[in-house]
Amino acid sequence: MIRGLATLVIGLVVATATPAVAEAPRGWEQTVMRVPAAQRLGQGKGVTVAVLDSGVMRDHPEFRGRVTTGPDFIGGGARPGQSYWGEHGTAMASSVLRVAPQAKVLDVRVLWDKEDPARKRAERAAESGGPAGEQSRKAATALAKGIRYATDKGAQVISMSLGSDEWGLGSDYDERTAAAVDYALGKGVVLLASAGNGGSTDPLEVDANNVVSYPAAYPGVIAVAAMGPDGGRASFSQVHTYNQIAAPGVDIYAADNGGGHRMGDGTSPACALAAGTVALMLSRNPDLTPRQVRDILVKTARKPPSGYTVFLGFGLVDAAAAVRAAGSAKDSEIAAAPYKGEKYFGDGPVAAPTTNPPMDMSYVAVGGVGAGVGLLFLLVAAVLMRRPKARHVHGTRMPGPGF
Repeated sequence: MIRGLATLVIGLVVATATPAVAEAPRGWEQTVMRVPAAQRLGQGKGVTVAVLDSGVMRDHPEFRGRVTTGPDFIGGGARPGQSYWGEHGTAMASSVLRVAPQAKVLDVRVLWDKEDPARKRAERAAESGGPAGEQSRKAATALAKGIRYATDKGAQVISMSLGSDEWGLGSDYDERTAAAVDYALGKGVVLLASAGNGGSTDPLEVDANNVVSYPAAYPGVIAVAAMGPDGGRASFSQVHTYNQIAAPGVDIYAADNGGGHRMGDGTSPACALAAGTVALMLSRNPDLTPRQVRDILVKTARKPPSGYTVFLGFGLVDAAAAVRAAGSAKDSEIAAAPYKGEKYFGDGPVAAPTTNPPMDMSYVAVGGVGAGVGLLFLLVAAVLMRRPKARHVHGTRMPGPGF
């Protein structure tokens, strides 16, 4: 378990840096998700999205005070300003805020960037099979702590662009993280996670694993697959039955931790874009439950021709349709539903029901009297046995006490 969670992968392939600019142009993802139309209905105002990642450079020109920095649950020694601090998380916060420009981002560090020396040390320790160090043990609890922290701080959405062991070192279910997910859901928080980047369906692809990836596989978490510009599954997007929706994940232009912007691929930005859509939905209707959010995303998604698939789930997120549906959704009511089916689940009894004659209460009375008499004799015997015996001194009988 520690080995798997200590090597959470970042899932974002970063290209050559582009010149630093304060504002990056909108990419193709904005168009296919119908984000401009969705933003005319809501912009995420009043909604906090917790980005559980490798850190967010909150002073990036694109963010303009919309990022609050929370605790660093994973540690490792990296600090803001270093190239291996906040590379992945900054891009994810950028994708969230591109969709929901008036939302707030809560930065919670639970992940190492790919080039972080702490991550490399943890990977070497896991590969050697030796005992886990203090840093690896800390990493094993980082995600669970981050989920609980974000929930207690009032985040309505938790975006987790990460996955356990996409690089083939195993896949781990962690009871502490599962309990944290349940805790957040119980507080009404919507959780999303990237499906994973080891999803090639080519049998000759040695880097593909399609292992079960957590937290995407935890019940209640909305797993987001990645779609390419051609409308099909991105070649790296993992294929699983828990995939629920899809969002663009190829050539996504986002902020980097150096103050500029970069192009990236992965199910990570797909998750962040979907999280931004949820922020728009909640700004339109803050009373939506996690189940309602999921149902709306599924019902309004642009479905593949064959319906649900393990490649893209129920289809591409349609931000405009989702926000519109959120505005018209009614309050969720939870009540027991009466059963209206057949009287019997099977064929029913094979014979008429039998009846027994009524019990003769006289026997009960006689038995009770007998039991009472027996109890009386036992009490008398106990009293007699407790009476003191006569004492003798040098053969002479002496009266006992009380005589």
